[in-house]
Amino acid sequence: QVQLVESGGGLVQAGGSLKLSCAASGSLFSMIAVAWYRQAPEKQRELVAQIARGADTFYADFVKGRFTISGDSAKNTVYLQMNDLKPDDTAVYFCAATESRIRKYWGQGTQVTVSS
Repeated sequence: QVQLVESGGGLVQAGGSLKLSCAASGSLFSMIAVAWYRQAPEKQRELVAQIARGADTFYADFVKGRFTISGDSAKNTVYLQMNDLKPDDTAVYFCAATESRIRKYWGQGTQVTVSS
């Protein structure tokens, strides 16, 4: 069992930056992939960015050029650097680690609020 803990959320003005962290109790870097999702009020959870075991990355179109996902194996942590934040980025951000096709771990989420 792997436990994920997100941190780094908060309130920021539009155009500002935040860096989210996802720390794990087990090895994140043995996972197939680690991803950041977000869920805004009354909306479905959506994939924001993902980093795979081979370090391949994926970004949703709405964050390309603004967000960067990265990992630090020494700290067993995956990050999401978010720049040029917009009010539409307001959501709870979740970290998810995929261990296999049938097992995925989720964190509890961290709130990001962007004011206009």
